[in-house]
Amino acid sequence: METALYLPVKRFLEKLGFTVKGEIGGCDLVALSDGDPPVVVVGELKLAFNLELILQAVDRAAAADEVWIAAKISVRGKGRESDARYRNLCRRLGFGMLGVTTTGDVEVLVKPPTAAIRRNPKKRSRLIAEHQKRKGDPVEGGSTRAPIMTAYRQQALACASALSDGPRPVRELRAAIPDAGKILLHNVYGWFDRAERGIYVLTDAGRAALKRWPQQPVELRDAAAATP
Repeated sequence: METALYLPVKRFLEKLGFTVKGEIGGCDLVALSDGDPPVVVVGELKLAFNLELILQAVDRAAAADEVWIAAKISVRGKGRESDARYRNLCRRLGFGMLGVTTTGDVEVLVKPPTAAIRRNPKKRSRLIAEHQKRKGDPVEGGSTRAPIMTAYRQQALACASALSDGPRPVRELRAAIPDAGKILLHNVYGWFDRAERGIYVLTDAGRAALKRWPQQPVELRDAAAATP
């Protein structure tokens, strides 16, 4: 599974000073530096170096300052990582190339250029915003079959947890869950029902979601006390 490559590559980038999170904006991983503005690094993972990996990197390049592709190193040494033409193509496209060994070590096969042209600042900004809003790193890069735990889904689950004991007004949720009003109103996942104006309850679908993704209780006491 491609997810097996995620932790070795994550650790490699963390040693370089980046904060790494998986499955953001269609990218297998996004890493941000501590600077302002941050350096945006996008990583794409495959079990083997191939054309599809290059094409994915090309698609992501417009939003990133650096793009790294990573794959397993062939045990017999006959994979694309040994092909000078493949490595040269990565250099020409400005991509870094990482090889992951069977023991989980990461080898730098091609270094990316020190500076890249930002062709799509809006897409880059969306990657940064999702990375910064998402709590922790809930999804391993390379995951394909499970729903992605986005920052939006995390806040929706927090709303569901807050409503699990009964109806609550939106104003009580806003301090702890900034987007609570929009999430409850749009009800993208079908987890909420409006009991009356400004008050919502949890649906059976919402309770099922909490069983699938158990949540810590949401502290709403301060938010309620602060409401006139």
